Amino acid sequence: MKIPISVLVVIYTAKKEVLLLERADHPGYWQSVTGSLDAVDEPLAAAAAREVFEETGIQLHKQANAKLIDLQHHIHYEIYPEWRHRYAPGVTQNLEHWFALELDARIPITLSPREHLSYQWLPLVKAADLCFSPSNQAAIKKLNSD
Repeated sequence: MKIPISVLVVIYTAKKEVLLLERADHPGYWQSVTGSLDAVDEPLAAAAAREVFEETGIQLHKQANAKLIDLQHHIHYEIYPEWRHRYAPGVTQNLEHWFALELDARIPITLSPREHLSYQWLPLVKAADLCFSPSNQAAIKKLNSD
């Protein structure tokens, strides 16, 4: 069962181009990197780095100027009914912690085919508009306000 605590990582370049991934289990749903903690005591930054690697192939320690930034923001949201079977019975809420990963420029992405179909780099506002998740939209827009 999944732990209802997750990380959201908005990956973007110095030119404010945002990486979006298309979900394999729901074509047409675009999002940033997301994922649940593997253990309740997994450090949030470690979970963010792990999810970035699992979903994009980006190894933070190999990116000279990459900056993983804890946005010091979290939200509770209702888990979509179609995905509640992944959690313990009765779990309907998730606690999501926001991170950003700044890269100097676009880099090659290696998708996890079981999770994502494709990816694209978009200007910040277009990326926010394309995301299906309101919290993901808000996290991207937060980058524009900082």
